[in-house]
Amino acid sequence: MRVVLAEDLFLLRDGLTRTLEEHGFDVVAAVDNAPELLRALHEERPDVAVVDIRLPPDFTDEGLRAALQARREQPGLPVLILSQYVEQLYAQELLAGGEGAVGYLLKDRVTHTAQFVDAVRTVAGGGTVLDPQVVARLLARSDARGTTSALTPREHDVLKLMAEGRSNAAITQALHISESAVAKHTASIFAKLRIDPSPDANRRVLAVLAYLRR
Repeated sequence: MRVVLAEDLFLLRDGLTRTLEEHGFDVVAAVDNAPELLRALHEERPDVAVVDIRLPPDFTDEGLRAALQARREQPGLPVLILSQYVEQLYAQELLAGGEGAVGYLLKDRVTHTAQFVDAVRTVAGGGTVLDPQVVARLLARSDARGTTSALTPREHDVLKLMAEGRSNAAITQALHISESAVAKHTASIFAKLRIDPSPDANRRVLAVLAYLRR
């Protein structure tokens, strides 16, 4: 699996590269600035990009903007964001396509190698991985606009775990309920958010988007 990595700190970039290579990934480019990231994404066409938000030259949001630009030019390009911050606007824009293959992890909350490697594999495979703290910030923002009024507390719990990229089996374990109950809650969430079945859309991602936007 081919990876493009963007991280401005040498020691962290080197450590991430070694970790990925030790777990069978091929890091085809490891860069430290946004222009080089764009060049690498265009030239290498990787299976997944692992990107820090704040890169030279300005250390604001160059990394994420470069990843979003590349994703517009290469629809479905898997992107895993690593950051110290929750950038709400860009997190929503990253999810806006609804097709998955996106992730957003906070650096100081990645506590072991398996967590990071699993996230890269999930995103590369078309899944969605969001740090629980990112989810909490985004849901809190939408709660302030009264967007959760139609959902029951249990449906809220299910949707939050869904947004973290959990499978139905994982939600079952986290909430100590049956898989059939999870399926029932999920169906109810889709119905309340008016998300109809479609062969072209990931309903779980669209549910999170609808929840954040309404």
